[in-house]
Amino acid sequence: MAVYTCYDMMADCRANRREGWAFFITQYLPLCRGLLAHYFPERAADTELLGRVAVATCRPESGLFADRGLALEREFVADLRQHVLAAVEADRAGEVAQAPLDLATLTAALDGFTPVERQAAWMTTMRYNAEDTARILRMEQKTAESVQERSGEAVRQQVDHWSSDILEANGAALGRAAATGKTDSCLPGRAFLDLLDGKMTWRRRQDMEFHLNTCWHCVDHLCRLREVDELLRLNQPLTPEEALPYLALLGISSEDKKPLWKRMFAR
Repeated sequence: MAVYTCYDMMADCRANRREGWAFFITQYLPLCRGLLAHYFPERAADTELLGRVAVATCRPESGLFADRGLALEREFVADLRQHVLAAVEADRAGEVAQAPLDLATLTAALDGFTPVERQAAWMTTMRYNAEDTARILRMEQKTAESVQERSGEAVRQQVDHWSSDILEANGAALGRAAATGKTDSCLPGRAFLDLLDGKMTWRRRQDMEFHLNTCWHCVDHLCRLREVDELLRLNQPLTPEEALPYLALLGISSEDKKPLWKRMFAR
């Protein structure tokens, strides 16, 4: 029996087939809901927002389902994460941090931190506490606590205005800056997946760690893939009944076999 994959889903969604949209809503909308709960806890109960996020990510112009070859599920979910956070920010812009922090200042503050320590510090910008960071990075909780305390103190020494949550408060802006900071020397996502899956040679790992010492784009990319692993591990798909209202938002009824894009976008 053939297995229906994320790659198949993306192809079916591009072709406006009900099977693809139903699979996306059932399997991946819970991930979107989890991201809302984590990054925007004050809006986690807003079911209408979740619906608007679903519609925004499924619009053809979002590019989420574009043909990019044999896409792996974790790569797709990492891209979905970016679309979800962007859709929420567009829906209602977040607050500006009272104590601003940019990547240049963060780089100066964390000079001498190892690649793993830089990831642990970056997880703070992603709103993860020491316990969650330890689980996601597979390190001792005391180590995560120590790194996050040291990184906060190191930042304090570099800024004129400081707050205990400065990394978290500037997380969205730092993430956007890192995501747009890709260079020709940056590593492909598949390289990070090889690292997470234990398929990397010692030499390749050494080269990667050298690059991570100077590149927040790749630190962010690796941390997002680590986050995706955790999201997928904990994911609970929707039941068919739970999925129906969201399918209806896409113009797909329980009886229709084809999404009605014209009706969906006519509003």
